[in-house]
Amino acid sequence: MKARVLIADDHTLFLEGMKKLLEPSCWIIGTATNGQALIAEAEKQRPEVILTDINMPQLNGLEACERLLKKLPDTRIIFVTVNEDVATAEEAIRRGAFGYVLKKSATSELVKAIQTVMVGRLYVTSAITKEPIQVFIAKAKSHAHKDQLTARQREVLQLLAEGKSMKEAADVLHVTPRTIAFHKYSMMQHLGVSRNSELVLYAAQSGLCRDQRC
Repeated sequence: MKARVLIADDHTLFLEGMKKLLEPSCWIIGTATNGQALIAEAEKQRPEVILTDINMPQLNGLEACERLLKKLPDTRIIFVTVNEDVATAEEAIRRGAFGYVLKKSATSELVKAIQTVMVGRLYVTSAITKEPIQVFIAKAKSHAHKDQLTARQREVLQLLAEGKSMKEAADVLHVTPRTIAFHKYSMMQHLGVSRNSELVLYAAQSGLCRDQRC
């Protein structure tokens, strides 16, 4: 039986290409180009499998994954990314992902990953680790660390680091600019920084955006 799949990526050409490659083996029920849209589309379509990038505007894939699994616990999330960092793959698994595949992987590997997660087993590409999956999972959990910021603060930080004003961030999150300002200055105080550039640097180092300029 074909899996019902939702695909999220902020690069339209890659998104459309992956959709065409997977259509013979999956039902592609929707697409999204940012993290907020991914959550909205997933809640509407209730896919069996979500294929998503990590670095996406408005809300990155890791944050979206964590939030979605609270609402759709039976959905299997597979990250499809250029990020070959083992620590990032471990973080994805800790957040509840069922799979981690690289964009340079063959289509056949992505199809295999979908088939694997559909029967309840995790899949991590051998380009990331040669270890048995259970060993990788155990290591990922043992490396867990407590994030310095709350989920809402990380969400606000990503939007501000992407260059959005407090009003624009407030519109995305459906809150008031005053709420955004409260979170911003709470983060600055908590992290011990005094300039916006330092917040952006922290966002880049935390994987909330692609580079220091986001």
